[in-house]
Amino acid sequence: MSESAIKDNKNLQERLERAQREMTILYDISNAMRTTLELNYILYIILTGVTAHTGLGFNRALLFLVNNKERVLEGTMAIGPESGEEAQKIWTTIETEHKNFEDMIAAYKLWAAASKKSSLSRALANLKIPLNADTGGVLAAAYVDGTPMHIGKERLVAYTNDPLLKVFKTTELIIMPLKAKDKVNGLIIADNLYTQKPITEHDLKIFTMLANQAGHAIENSQLYEMVVHKSRTDSLTGLWNHGFFQDALGLEIEKTRNTNVPLSLIMIDIDNFKPLNDNFGHRNGDAILTELSKILKESSRDIDYVCRYGGEEFAVIVNGMDAQQTFAIAERLRETIAHHAFRGFSTSQAMHVTVSLGIATFPHTAANKEDLIQKADQAMYTAKFIGKNTTCVAEE
Repeated sequence: MSESAIKDNKNLQERLERAQREMTILYDISNAMRTTLELNYILYIILTGVTAHTGLGFNRALLFLVNNKERVLEGTMAIGPESGEEAQKIWTTIETEHKNFEDMIAAYKLWAAASKKSSLSRALANLKIPLNADTGGVLAAAYVDGTPMHIGKERLVAYTNDPLLKVFKTTELIIMPLKAKDKVNGLIIADNLYTQKPITEHDLKIFTMLANQAGHAIENSQLYEMVVHKSRTDSLTGLWNHGFFQDALGLEIEKTRNTNVPLSLIMIDIDNFKPLNDNFGHRNGDAILTELSKILKESSRDIDYVCRYGGEEFAVIVNGMDAQQTFAIAERLRETIAHHAFRGFSTSQAMHVTVSLGIATFPHTAANKEDLIQKADQAMYTAKFIGKNTTCVAEE
């Protein structure tokens, strides 16, 4: 065999081995995405596939999801080292410990805890880019066009004021749209800042194949989360429903047992709601329930749970607050509601309603979930009995 034929044969063998590795990568990523419907975990799998040495091998990757309601791209997740030194340390650990793709996927919880400290993750979390090619820069352009964008050093100088590139300093990048049914639902941005390895056309082709799988996995997860959310929320008010309340309260009590941090429950009931319904009609009653729910939601913290307990009764699970602190919260709620002019549905005159509130705290006034609900409910009925438009606290 001639020297040229030997060389051609060697090149062919190398291409076949590379193709086999790439097919294995895509197969492993696809398999991993099929194991879950949890959106954040799926996004982690996707970005790990983009950055892992056994994956596509990019140094860093960001993922934006489309928020159609607000018409923006929201920074959702970032994976990658903070510096060249950190990058080298990570790569050395991976090599010496012979970590494969499955090992990296299994490290999801550790990564999730550590990522909160990442400056890139923090910057990304606050980044919302309009879906407008005039103001959204390169990401909006990639979204509108729906095709991959490879931006090298020469083209980057034209984007000095780009909202993405102000927080994502790089010398070369690729933007990959994620699609389902020909509709873009996200974008991945990847680069090789630390290795300075050029991005090739072949990289682009393999990345596109991964993106095709990723777009469908994201859509399936979002549909699943939508169905789950709908099954756990009240259709009239949009608050968490009774079933969710029972589950969430049980879980929060178990957390409290382990941390010794207090957990309080506020039970709220609208005063004289039946006469209001009888006099003004159920549609006005529903309008008041909806408007009052909005007040409760806007007046509560993100870490608390605002639920429709049933009928005209509501519940707020207050994390980390004792009875005295919760009483102050409840009183602010009571006064806000009492002074609010409810528009009603069909009456031209604004209506005013009041609420009675009861508070119980675990573990100080209750031994378990059922006891906590009962004590808070009893305190609420005491508030009604002594004159309504009042807050009462269950005795220890």
